[in-house]
Amino acid sequence: MSQREVVKSAVELQTRRFFLKTSMACVGGMALNALLGTARAGEPADAVAPPVVHHPARAKRVIYVHLAGSPSHLETFDYKPELAKIDGQRCPDSFLKGKRFAFIQGVPNMLGPQYKFARHGQGGAWFCEHLPNLAGMADDLCVVKSMWTEQFNHAPAQLMLQTGSQIKGRPSVGAWAFYGLGTENQNLPGFIVLTSGGRNPDAGKSIWGSGFLPGIYQGVQCQSHGEPILFAADPSGVTREERRATIDAINELNQKTAAEFGDPETVTRMSQYELAFRMQMSVPEATDISREPKAIHEMYGTEPGKNSFANNCLLARRLCERGVRFVQLYDWGWDAHGESAGTDLNGPNQLGKMHGMDKALGALLSDLKQRGMLEDTLVVWGAEFGRTPMKENRGGKQNDFAGRDHNPGAFSVWLAGGGAKGGTSYGETDDFGYQAMVDKVHVHDLNATILHLLGFDHARLTYPFQGRHYRLTDVRGQVVRGILA
Repeated sequence: MSQREVVKSAVELQTRRFFLKTSMACVGGMALNALLGTARAGEPADAVAPPVVHHPARAKRVIYVHLAGSPSHLETFDYKPELAKIDGQRCPDSFLKGKRFAFIQGVPNMLGPQYKFARHGQGGAWFCEHLPNLAGMADDLCVVKSMWTEQFNHAPAQLMLQTGSQIKGRPSVGAWAFYGLGTENQNLPGFIVLTSGGRNPDAGKSIWGSGFLPGIYQGVQCQSHGEPILFAADPSGVTREERRATIDAINELNQKTAAEFGDPETVTRMSQYELAFRMQMSVPEATDISREPKAIHEMYGTEPGKNSFANNCLLARRLCERGVRFVQLYDWGWDAHGESAGTDLNGPNQLGKMHGMDKALGALLSDLKQRGMLEDTLVVWGAEFGRTPMKENRGGKQNDFAGRDHNPGAFSVWLAGGGAKGGTSYGETDDFGYQAMVDKVHVHDLNATILHLLGFDHARLTYPFQGRHYRLTDVRGQVVRGILA
C-alpha cells in the first residue's frame, strides 16, 4: 500500500462522515437521516417547471406588503365612533381581566380615534384622512377588519403570519408559493424580498426563509439602491469567462457529492450558483428604476439611488413584469407606542410614514391597473397584529404622547386584484375595535385564501418532513369565500 493510501485510510477511520456513510444500515444511518430531515424527505421540484395547480388560479403572482411593527387599525380602516365617546376615561376592568400586554400595566385610559374618517367608494368603506390615495382605490380593495392571531409580541406574531408557526423553522408563504408555482423567468428568483425603514423585521430573515423546503425556495433579498444583490457580483479582476469556469468546477465537485450522499441541498446549491451567474446579467436591468419615466417617479414619490418604501413599490412592479412570482415588501417602523415623539400617532414620523405609504401604494395599484396587471396580481397589505383601544401607559404611567399597545385580538388587512372582491369590507370588530366579532379571520385563513387564489388547495400543498406531510396552514385554516370575487 502506498503512503497516500495509508494516509487516506487513516483519515477515513477518523472522520464522522466516513463512519456514518459505512453504517447507513445501523444507528449511524438512522441518526444521519434524522439530522438531514428534509434531505431524505424528497427531491426538490424543478423551480422553473410550469405550475401544477389544483384548480384554476385567479392570481399569477403576489405582491405582499408587510408593515413591520403594525400600524393601528383604529387609525386606518376600522372607524369606531363609540371609542371616541369614551376617550380619556379609565379602561373598564372587563377589558383587562385575563389579558396579557406587552407594556400596559395597571389601569390605562381609553384612547379615541386620532384621525378623522370618511366613507369612500361604492361600498362606503371607511378610510382615515391620511390615506387619500388608497381611498381613491376603494372599489378595488377588499378590507378584512376581523383578523386575529394568538401572538402579541412582534417576532412570534410575524412568524405566525408569514410561516404559520410562531417558532422558527417553517417555510414562509412566499416559499410555499414559489414551491408550488415555480418561476416564469429562469434568470430571476421566483421569490424576492425588499426591505425599507432602516432595519429588518424583529423575526429576521426567517420570515422569508424556506424552512424545511429545499433552499432554492427561500426569498432572495434585493435592493433598489447600490448593488442589487449583495455579494453576487464578480470579484475585482475576475472575467465572466473565469467566473463560468469556476462555477463549472464547483458544480462538478458538488455533482460527485450529490451522487455519493444523495442530499438534495447539494443539488439546490448547484442551482443557486447557476441562478446567481445568470442574475449578474438580468438583475441590474430589472432593478434599475432610474429607467422609468419622470411621471412614474412623481406618481410613486420615488428617488432613484435611495432605499425607500416608494422605490420598493416601483421595483415590485418591475419584478412582477419580468416573471417574479412572489415579491415581499417589509417596511419597518410602524410600532406606535407613544412612549416618545418618534412613536406618537400624531407626530411627524408616524404621519410621514402614513403619507409615504399611501402615496406609493396608491400609485402601485393604479400602475398595475393601467397596465392590465391588477387582474392577475394579488396585492396583500397587512401587519402582524393590531393595537389596543387603550392608550399605552408604559410602566403604569401615562405616556406623554398618543400611542397604543399590541393587540392580537383584532386587526385589519386588505387585498386587491388577483381574484379578491373589490369594494368590500369583510368582518367586524366590537364597538371599540378590541376583538374581532363577526366573520373572524385567523392568519391561517388568510394564508389558505392566498394559496386558493394562486390555484392551490392549502390542505394539499404539502411537503414531507419528519415523518408527516406539513403545509403552510398546518392543521387549520379555511378559505374565506366572502372575500373572493
